[in-house]
Amino acid sequence: MKRLLVLGVVMVLALAGTAAAADTVRVGVYLPLTGQMAYGGQLELEGIQMAYKEMPEILGQKVELFVVDNKSDKVESANAVKRLIDKEKVVAIIGTYGSSLAMAGGEVAEKSAIPMVGTSCTNPLVTQGKKYIFRVCFIDPFQGAGAATYAFKELGFKKAALLVDVANDYSVGLASFFQKSFAKQGGEVVANLKYQSGDQDFTAQLTEIISKKPDVMFIPSYFAEGAIIMKQAQELGAQFRIMGGDAMDNPKIVEIGGAAVEGFVHTTFPYDPSMKDMSPMAQKFTDNWNKTYPGKEPNVNAALGYDTYMLVLDAIKRAGKADPAAITTALAATKGFEGVTGATTINATHDAEKPVGLVLIKGGKKTYVGSITPEL
Repeated sequence: MKRLLVLGVVMVLALAGTAAAADTVRVGVYLPLTGQMAYGGQLELEGIQMAYKEMPEILGQKVELFVVDNKSDKVESANAVKRLIDKEKVVAIIGTYGSSLAMAGGEVAEKSAIPMVGTSCTNPLVTQGKKYIFRVCFIDPFQGAGAATYAFKELGFKKAALLVDVANDYSVGLASFFQKSFAKQGGEVVANLKYQSGDQDFTAQLTEIISKKPDVMFIPSYFAEGAIIMKQAQELGAQFRIMGGDAMDNPKIVEIGGAAVEGFVHTTFPYDPSMKDMSPMAQKFTDNWNKTYPGKEPNVNAALGYDTYMLVLDAIKRAGKADPAAITTALAATKGFEGVTGATTINATHDAEKPVGLVLIKGGKKTYVGSITPEL
């Protein structure tokens, strides 16, 4: 019988108690379960836990899953990974939500030669120059360019403004790639305004942006701040459309933003419960989610958590043993892995190659509108 044990900040999901049994495969997870990014981390953990219940064994051995809260903090992320490696003796690590957190934790895993697979950390620097760091998500150049391509070619927007969190690597990187692609296609960026993580008043920046009369404003924000920005833009009488990145893909966005999020478009990974013609894997995930979490709509972050766990176990199976070096080699050789968020191939830079999806908020609900090929 499965038991959930809480040891300080470490949760151990084990099928055979707490001992470091020789017949178990020890896998670590580090996610933001408290702090600014907690909601995304919690969703990903739910996806990982569901995958764990579906596949609790590999190579005839029981999986022992260690979960550590990185508290939405870079230093805590590094400490979490160190604990998973030094104390829990894991052979592979899953995580994390948040590129800045992944970069901090990834440095520790890289030095220790322990393979790590990121869930939704999209900044290119996460894997750059790394031998042991991978991810199941696409990278910011793809989604930034995807948003710009959709804005310019599909929506016909010629003038764009940016509102960027300068304290967040994800936000800065995504804005840069949007701006580059939008300009390359012939668009003009008429304003590029800044704010800091945790800010609640965006009136000054929005007033200046409104004066520049853009067709669209791109906000590479996390969902809570993004919803507040949209509410304040509406209160100031803004007439432009607003777009964002995958960190806005959260069920709470309509609840927080209300009518202000109507018409909002954001990039996402190619999964949403509203999408038509789901793959068999996506349909299975959706059905199982609805049984496991009745009344709670499935989300792409949960799907990414699910896919990451399944990819790690697939690599262990292909490696033929729970050895970090062998798992690393298997991860690097991943081709066409069928997940909820599409077929994933790990390329030479250890990044996932997969399509960029798009979601529209319409009638107070998320609607998946399809995918797009970015112009980089």
